[in-house]
Order: sequence, then C-alpha cells, then structure tokens
Amino acid sequence: MKTVQTDKAPTPIGPYSQAVVVERFIFCAGQVGVDPKTEKLASGIEKQAKQTLKNIQAVVEAAGSDMEHVIKTTIYLKDVNDFAKVNEIYATFFSSHKPARATVGVADLPKEALVEIEAVALLENKACACGSYEC
Repeated sequence: MKTVQTDKAPTPIGPYSQAVVVERFIFCAGQVGVDPKTEKLASGIEKQAKQTLKNIQAVVEAAGSDMEHVIKTTIYLKDVNDFAKVNEIYATFFSSHKPARATVGVADLPKEALVEIEAVALLENKACACGSYEC
C-alpha cells in the first residue's frame, strides 16, 4: 500500500490521504471544488464541479493512471436539483469511457461545497504488489 500526494490537488483538510494505492487499485478521497493554487472554493455549481473533477484527475494521474481507468465514482450533491448541471460537466471528463457511478443528496459538505466526488481507478498495465499482473 502507498499513499498519493500531489500539489496539483488541494491539501487534505483532515487526517487522510488524497489517495491510497492498493495492488492495482487507486482509492481517491473525496474532492471538492477547491483550487489547489489558492486553496479557495470555486463559485457556483458548474465551476465547483469542473474543479472537483480536475482535482480527481490530478490525483489519479499522480498515482500513475488516468481518467480512462476510473472504474467507479460517487457524487455527493448538496442540492440534487444540480444533478443535470453536474452531469453535463462530468460527461466532458468521461466522454467515451463511463465509469459506474452513484449520486447521493447530502445535507452538507466540507468547506460549504456544493459537490464532492470520490473515485476508484485502476493502475493499468502495472504489476500489483504481489509482482503479478493477475492478482
């Protein structure tokens, strides 16, 4: 197991890693729409959704993979009426490849965010911890 840390995504606001790699899986912590350069939350649902997905992308890439290898996401929305707006932006990050996904309405999110997304991805064509490609 190894942890992932990149300055291309926001610094965690608690005692957790941006992602953990176990064998061939990357487990990304939830990301919100905070710009990693300013550490400020983007304004509005569209900007937050886009920044959130950029942050997920940065973490997945820092772990050694890409968005084409994301296999599962969970989206947390403060207002489920934002579903269509978030879905439209989400589709630009996953145009040909469509991971499994769940979307959940929640009462509140860290930093008063409107959306949070977590992801699980694969390390494609890389041997896992046991040294095999078939763990």
